[in-house]
Amino acid sequence: MNVLLVEDEPLAAKRLETLVKEIAPEAKIVAKPESVRAAVRWLKSEPEPDLILMDVQLADGLSFEIFQQIEVSAPVIFTTAYDEYALRAFKVNSIDYLLKPIEQEELQAAFAKFRSRGHQPSSDQFVRMLEAFGVRPVSYKSRFLLKQGSRLEVVETADIQYLFAEDKVVLLYTSGGKKFIADDTLDELEKQLDPRHYFRLNRKYISSLSAIERMEPYFNGRIRVWLRQRPADEEILVSRERAESFRNWLNS
Repeated sequence: MNVLLVEDEPLAAKRLETLVKEIAPEAKIVAKPESVRAAVRWLKSEPEPDLILMDVQLADGLSFEIFQQIEVSAPVIFTTAYDEYALRAFKVNSIDYLLKPIEQEELQAAFAKFRSRGHQPSSDQFVRMLEAFGVRPVSYKSRFLLKQGSRLEVVETADIQYLFAEDKVVLLYTSGGKKFIADDTLDELEKQLDPRHYFRLNRKYISSLSAIERMEPYFNGRIRVWLRQRPADEEILVSRERAESFRNWLNS
């Protein structure tokens, strides 16, 4: 049994690992990510574990945010330092939430439940969990209804290469080489696009990763970017303030 342990407190992680070895000798802790970001990165790159032990509150946010960024089908046992009222709210979903400090008997019962049911919450249950902790699940657009001449056309978000704002008009370019005028502003469109796939390069551009042809360091910590379908001599710069976020986005 491969177990992923998501916990940002070293002492708590060590205690959980010890308890797991005692109650399930066949279990192997495959990794111990300490943040939302690290957990997402691991789950994207590695085979899904049989079970996940996950602290609710991590260094960079609530662990429920992991499920907003990546689909997880493995059963989860949550641990939490929240009081029993918050804990009780989640019990209605028939998922195990163990209150810290974790007792061996409680973890043993949770493992027994996992073995007998292998239950994983539905997407609706995760929505209720997020809302109970004040985190609203983000919904991004999967398609846009856009006007091209006298016709209306549905454009799948995945086909959008980049968006360009000029003179209060936002142009949307697709992978098929088509160009549309968007009704919303670039700021409004930025909120509608999944930040895993689109990045606001500067005040004029939002780009997908596939639209980026090449990049190079530029003066004063900035990054110069060349986009496919754009003139080769056009200067598209990521500011020094955005450069680190841009690198993290490329490396996520």
